[in-house]
Amino acid sequence: MSNCGESKGIACSCCGSSKVEVEILNNKSSKLNQLPIAVIGAGPVGLAAAAHLAACGEQFIVFESGSSVGSNILEWGHVRLFSPWQYNIDKVARKLLNSSGWNEPSAEEIPTGKELVELYLEPLSKLPEIQNKLYCNSKVVSISKKGLDKMKNSGREKTSFIIYVEKKGVTERIEAKAIIDATGTWANPNPINADNIWTAEERELNQHIYYGIPDITGSDRERYNDKRVAVVGGGHSAINSILELAQLGDSVEIYWIMRKQNVENAYGGEEKDALEARGILGSRIHQLVDSGQVKVFTPFKIHQLENQNSGIALKGDYQGEAFVLPEIDEIIANTGSRPNFSFLREIRLSVDPATESVEALSPLIDPNLHSCGTVRPHGEAILRQPEKNFYIVGMKSYGRAPTFLMATGYEQIRSIVAYLSGDIEASRIVELELPETGVCSLNLGAENSISCCS
Repeated sequence: MSNCGESKGIACSCCGSSKVEVEILNNKSSKLNQLPIAVIGAGPVGLAAAAHLAACGEQFIVFESGSSVGSNILEWGHVRLFSPWQYNIDKVARKLLNSSGWNEPSAEEIPTGKELVELYLEPLSKLPEIQNKLYCNSKVVSISKKGLDKMKNSGREKTSFIIYVEKKGVTERIEAKAIIDATGTWANPNPINADNIWTAEERELNQHIYYGIPDITGSDRERYNDKRVAVVGGGHSAINSILELAQLGDSVEIYWIMRKQNVENAYGGEEKDALEARGILGSRIHQLVDSGQVKVFTPFKIHQLENQNSGIALKGDYQGEAFVLPEIDEIIANTGSRPNFSFLREIRLSVDPATESVEALSPLIDPNLHSCGTVRPHGEAILRQPEKNFYIVGMKSYGRAPTFLMATGYEQIRSIVAYLSGDIEASRIVELELPETGVCSLNLGAENSISCCS
């Protein structure tokens, strides 16, 4: 008689499982390994994942909700990054592109968002190793474990992921052995409400609110000409918007609304900044404020919007007193963004309650302690989730923290793909070369605008 009870599936005393159960698990594991790794999002980090997976000979599939790669970036395509090309191109992606005869941009030049897509992401997506595995207009609406809800433990790590993907109104179910979520945060802006709460009034007035960086001197020019415009936010994106509004001349009234205690906090190091371009940014906005061309309201905490006959009224607390700023025609919201976890409700996640970043990553990126240049390299071990072989990477891994750099995301990908490919030692070695001051975002005018490098 067998000790493990082959015929009846009696539990083995040494492992607690029957031989039948062990065979089933081994069979499931074999089938699981034959499935592809799914990448969600075809921006810089998502396509870097595709490049690394292709180089490792892994089966993979990439889903992009937009009509093209880099679709979120194209929304600020007129904006120029802080970082030059040398920090914007993944090393493995570069090797694949160079082998195809790609004309690499000059390392020291600083691209616009549109150039980033057209000169790098599009050629990368058209490589034969990637092209047939990339699906645009494919929105991931939910992810689960095959046949298991979030509470089920038994056999969970040996069970494939099921991805629900909407394509042209039809929902498909796709199996995968691992998932890399590189969906970013750009499509989920924060409200202008000082308590970070979406109100019915703000949603109703969204036809007069632009969330992001409009093409003020280009396609959106008429929207802001001869208008009273409020720019809400105290970071580089807000400064970008103001510098472009100023180019429209005196016909535009510019109101800068911030929660900072004083406007000087937004200027940065100016001529003392180790990054000259960032210093120029601070100096130019300083000059505009001093000239009176930009009217500053800070600290101004917006609590309510009201649609009046003369325009939008912004109601809230200004310097500790109740205040109403009336007759605003247009609002540009540069208040940051947040990750979308709605399609991950059936996935076991570890998310920091404050930053909404990957929980183990939060102490390394907390914007109260770090700038983008002081974030240390990190890889698979930091980014792994309780759900085995599920990873959140790129800007989304940082949650609401604005300290992300593309180069950091590329190192995340290198480490994760090494781990998924079985090279555990390589996954543990994380290295990243960045200037000590970081490479974040900027605006130098119509031809030299700026954005975060995510």
